[in-house]
Amino acid sequence: MIATFPGLIALYCLTILHVPAGLWSSAALTDEPLFDKVPGMVSYTFRREFAKDVPGTLDRIKSLGVTDMEFSNLFGQSAEDLRKMLDERGMVCSSLGVSYDDFRDNTDEVAANAKALGAKFVRVAWIPHKGQMTLEKITEVAGDFNRRGRHLREKHGLIFCYHNHGYEFVPHLDGTLFDELMRQTLPEDVSVELDILWVKHPGVEPETILEKYGSRIKLMHLKDLKKGVKGDFTGSTAVESDVALGTGQINMPAVLKAAKKAGVKHYYLEDESPNIQTQIPASIQYLKDLVIESDR
Repeated sequence: MIATFPGLIALYCLTILHVPAGLWSSAALTDEPLFDKVPGMVSYTFRREFAKDVPGTLDRIKSLGVTDMEFSNLFGQSAEDLRKMLDERGMVCSSLGVSYDDFRDNTDEVAANAKALGAKFVRVAWIPHKGQMTLEKITEVAGDFNRRGRHLREKHGLIFCYHNHGYEFVPHLDGTLFDELMRQTLPEDVSVELDILWVKHPGVEPETILEKYGSRIKLMHLKDLKKGVKGDFTGSTAVESDVALGTGQINMPAVLKAAKKAGVKHYYLEDESPNIQTQIPASIQYLKDLVIESDR
């Protein structure tokens, strides 16, 4: 039966009443996941738990579906014993975080621990300094990063990454001191672990850094900054400023799209708050639920 013109209008009106409101935007949701990886975990997220029970905490993390670890601390274990615990659980350590002083002064020992753990990356997350970061300090640090990063690469086959912490984004010339650090360091010897909270906190959008530095960014800390928190260049904020992904100030879809284009190798969840029991599962679910939007 051929529908009459009034009948077509009625059918159209009936149809639009059943279209989800979200699909009337200029972009439609697809079934393709935006983030198709399982994130790793920074041990610092579970620092309190690891301090009491290393094997039990690994079991807890594994129960979340996470098998890739970045350790910032060995929690009283030898690297060999920690590697054994990981192997027994089908888990891996892809990155080892160490202090600036150990990286600079005990490079071979750091490398030995990293290799015993099975890690391919060595990361430094804090530059010791007083007051606001300066160009003079950046220049000093860049020299250490180049020398020790080259040593890790040439002698040990490891990749050095610097993890930003907010204070590097002090304005400098037509950019920031972070830009100056990137300019003064060699891409083959100094890569980046981008902590997106510590890009957002000093007022920079993380996706712009990913777009600018691309393949130099090998690792990423997935975090979100609580709405209403005002940032600065101190590299410090209350631990309660860490919130579940997708509930804070960061445009997570834009960041993840830019990270994929940049070729980020490992993503790690980090949550410094006391609310990890609820926030970590929520962050994992958020990543699973993200889908790609396509233009109509």
